[in-house]
Amino acid sequence: MQVSIESSKGLERQLKIGVPADKIENEVSQRLQKASKTASIKGFRKGKVPLKVVEQYYGKGVRQEVLGEVVNSSFYEAIKEQDLRPVGQPRIDDIKDNPGQDLEYKATFEVYPEVKLADLRKISIARPASDVTEADLEKMISVLQEQQAAFDIEEKAAEDGDQVNLDYVGTQKGEEFAGGKAEGQSLVLGSNSMIPGFEDGLVGLSAGEEKVLKLKFPKDYQSEELKGKAVQFAVKINSVAVKTLPKLDDEFFKLYGVESGGEEKFREDVEANMQRELNNAIRAKVKNRVMEQLFKLNKVELPSVLVANEIGQLKQQMVQQFGGGQQFDLNMLPDDMFKAKAERRAALGVIVSEVVKVESLTPDEEQVRVRVDEIASTYEKPSEVVDYYYSKPELLSSVEAVVLEDQVTELVLSKCKLKEEKLGYEDAVKPDPEAEA
Repeated sequence: MQVSIESSKGLERQLKIGVPADKIENEVSQRLQKASKTASIKGFRKGKVPLKVVEQYYGKGVRQEVLGEVVNSSFYEAIKEQDLRPVGQPRIDDIKDNPGQDLEYKATFEVYPEVKLADLRKISIARPASDVTEADLEKMISVLQEQQAAFDIEEKAAEDGDQVNLDYVGTQKGEEFAGGKAEGQSLVLGSNSMIPGFEDGLVGLSAGEEKVLKLKFPKDYQSEELKGKAVQFAVKINSVAVKTLPKLDDEFFKLYGVESGGEEKFREDVEANMQRELNNAIRAKVKNRVMEQLFKLNKVELPSVLVANEIGQLKQQMVQQFGGGQQFDLNMLPDDMFKAKAERRAALGVIVSEVVKVESLTPDEEQVRVRVDEIASTYEKPSEVVDYYYSKPELLSSVEAVVLEDQVTELVLSKCKLKEEKLGYEDAVKPDPEAEA
């Protein structure tokens, strides 16, 4: 086999590859001879079809099949010989295939960039430290009670915390505006669901009362037409309902999966869930901070294929997030909308892969099992979920990839400048602001 590099621009490589004719001809001949023993052709007994006839019927198809396999295998032999790491599949052009002559073709592809990793000791990371306090637990239980609250209609003036049912029409300079009208809408006063002043203006109103609210939309409102504009809302109250929180009893505990053990078991479960959420949040914060530092310190040239793949994944995630169907055409979403984030993700993938290679890291089996157990613990039958993950290589490899990232994080933490950042529970579980790409 003959291999030569035709061109090398940036990360793009073009190889000219030649395969001896006899390799093609011998393989085609062997397959045709094999086919002649089983071929069913009208006018001939099975197994007695002459080779020439078999070639007339099947020769072209067999040759194309062989060519496809030879191009594939010879390409991988060529990149191994040239010590190249291709990204994605090559583009195959200029195929010259003439019987009795060597096969020639050109393969164009991108390669992974060479990365010279920055000194990990230059990295400085603030590791969050936090605990679940009794006050945090009480607040969480109050939130759970709020989620199960009931509203009962009463003949009274609305107060903060009550739920009102109302009709309203919004106008700007006497004209109704889009999205400013509703009938029979329920609204909890104090929830800050509406623009500033709307909910406050309803306090003190009773069922059947009407009022005109003179308000202003915020200057940072999402609608360009309404930003900072003065408007009026003509409001009518249909009913006022008072909130009642559920008691901490067995009926309430069952809503959160506690069938026995009463309040003590309920509190234990809530605290355990909070601690798990806290641990996951801190781990995610630390990993994101490490990745951000790796991204800033290591500038890499990116293959366009990697960026395109990331853009595709980001589009798919957006469609799934907003409930788009399988028929949604992802090409309707502009690439530029995702490009910066895709480039950051692609760059981090290259950098992390280089750290894994340089440090000879492999997924730690114990950590993989811990991660799988964590995933399984949120299901009704954890053991079945564990077995399922270990029976599906693609699922297990996704967990292994996450564990490898964790190992890269720990490696960086072992070498970087590390300081502790004491945070309260709520701040600790809140994600850091997304970094600018």
